[in-house]
Amino acid sequence: MEHKHDQHGMPGVTGHQHEHYKLNSTYQQMGHAGHNHDAMIADFRKRFYVVLVLTVPILLLSDMIRQWLHLNIGFPGSQHVLFALSSVVFVYGGWPFLTGWFGEIKTKNPGMMTLIGFAITVAYGYSAATVFGLKGMDFFWELATLILIMLLGHWIEMKSVSGASRELELLVQLMPSDAHLVHGDHIMDVKTDTLKENDLILIKPGEKIAADGIVEVGDSYLNESMLTGESAPVQKAKGQKVIAGSVNGNGSLKVRVTHSGKDSYLFKVIDLVRSAQEAKSSTQLLADKAARWLTVIALLAGVVTFIIWISLGRDLAFAMERMVTVIVICCPHALGLAVPLVVAKSTSLSAQHGLLIKNRTAFENARKITAIVFDKTGTLTKGKFEVSRVVITGEAVSGEDELIRMAGALEANSEHPIATGIIAEAKKRNLNLPVADSFKAITGKGVEAVIGQKRVKVVSPAYLKENNLQFPPEYHQAGNETIVFVISDDRVAGFIALADAVRPESAEVIKTLHENNIKSILLTGDNKIIAESVCSQLKMDAFFAEVLPHQKLQKIKDLQQEGGFIAMTGDGVNDAPALAQADIGIAVGSGSDIAAETAGIVLVNSNPKDVVNLILFGKATYRKMIQNLAWATGYNVFTLPLAAGVLYNQGVLLSPAIGAVLMTVSTVVVAINAGLLKVSA
Repeated sequence: MEHKHDQHGMPGVTGHQHEHYKLNSTYQQMGHAGHNHDAMIADFRKRFYVVLVLTVPILLLSDMIRQWLHLNIGFPGSQHVLFALSSVVFVYGGWPFLTGWFGEIKTKNPGMMTLIGFAITVAYGYSAATVFGLKGMDFFWELATLILIMLLGHWIEMKSVSGASRELELLVQLMPSDAHLVHGDHIMDVKTDTLKENDLILIKPGEKIAADGIVEVGDSYLNESMLTGESAPVQKAKGQKVIAGSVNGNGSLKVRVTHSGKDSYLFKVIDLVRSAQEAKSSTQLLADKAARWLTVIALLAGVVTFIIWISLGRDLAFAMERMVTVIVICCPHALGLAVPLVVAKSTSLSAQHGLLIKNRTAFENARKITAIVFDKTGTLTKGKFEVSRVVITGEAVSGEDELIRMAGALEANSEHPIATGIIAEAKKRNLNLPVADSFKAITGKGVEAVIGQKRVKVVSPAYLKENNLQFPPEYHQAGNETIVFVISDDRVAGFIALADAVRPESAEVIKTLHENNIKSILLTGDNKIIAESVCSQLKMDAFFAEVLPHQKLQKIKDLQQEGGFIAMTGDGVNDAPALAQADIGIAVGSGSDIAAETAGIVLVNSNPKDVVNLILFGKATYRKMIQNLAWATGYNVFTLPLAAGVLYNQGVLLSPAIGAVLMTVSTVVVAINAGLLKVSA
């Protein structure tokens, strides 16, 4: 006999661990995951239909059913035919549960499969004994309907699990199978997994990017929404990074490969998600513990129920039926699935929205956060200097454009953020920069060079003070501005003010945090004036300015000693000690480099809204887990007495088949509830 259902018959894995295993095994072999899982579902479907066909004659040949339907279709040897059909149902239909039971007993870790295997074996053994001489009434029809419903329940449940896993499978499918390799003047189609670092590939309009890389030729807009959660298309030009799996717009690009195959961003994300799903948080451990206890309680309750009914004078068949019903209805199926289903859904959804969970416990603990410490640059602000004002003083230059041209010529070869801001402004104004000769740095104060016949300097306010140069009357500095002066032949020609602009969404983020009773604290190496300006503008609760990287750790400790549950956001490099110290470390703006080892959570974008989304989604995920655990536990507390026959004298009695239906409904409710989990926009 061939079977493909080892997810239930695997030695060393308990019943509820099986459910977790199934969720994760879907990703173990990325290329074949969907096929294997579909094969398992198909196998349960086939077993269900075979047992369904056999159950019809079993029902018609059972004495109790014939009495209910007033049928008279008995014939000599009908009991042996009934036994033969039921034996096929027991072996073929019950095989996944029997092998699962064997696996659990072998590892001395009984679980859900032990309960089901034990229940159907008791039902079959007792019924078979009545055929061959034991006095009593068989319940082959109860056995057949029980196995039928258990197979249906597992089939439905596996489809639900498959649905929860689908989001991550979509990530896997993002990687195109083929790529256009540029080889001299020729273009060859090759398999994506054969690409190597430094290969040059062509990306045609509408195609998926085949590997991480740097644009060498072309300009286009890319859709990265499935990778980063950023809905708006992102413009990419020469020198900019592209991520494998993103979708090209209308332009054509030539990309130099930097990471391929397993080293690409997409596969790192998939690996991170899989690791997060395999890691057990405290909530999962609680569910596992509860499921193990429920297994023990179910077996004990079944045996006690059997003893009580026998001692009350009921016949063996009745007592056996009560025992089987109690054991079936108490299967910790829903309890075992309560957390893993939510884990599968939340980790894959998070990855699609640029929230990469490395530490499950950190993610679930997001609900406890009392304060978030924000690194300013690149998180609450745009992370780049932009020209905010250009002021002309005197007559040394003809206007703003000439001042920008002169400053840009001196800053053209610098990678300093101020220089980058001035060059960006020159490009925005479509200015051609003159050539600067005799370039020289003025240590810690600026730069100087010769442009044409003029000696030009771009310097800080400190240079004017040290050289006793007069500050122009127009000079004033806003809180978040950095100012550089342009001096032409020792005369102040004007100044350029630059600012790291606050992101437009930052204020809304701080407001949302306050609505959730979470304090926001600014931690920055910038001077006090800039820190105070940003803090005031965003209505944050506090700020720490002029803090060196090694001092950030102490600031986090101080906040924790005040009794707070502190989350820290940083870039994952110079903030590593503080991220490690924080109760929850959140690495932001890591882009394609997601190896922020010290952070429990990585946010692909630097958007502060993602921090809020993370907290709200963490709370929603925890709520789903608690809802599922409460439902699964409450269901068992309510149904166990009914299964045992507490209300028998009031005419309420559950059959094993009804018990199986109720257990299946409980599992499906848990699966549907997990499926309703959403990331807030």
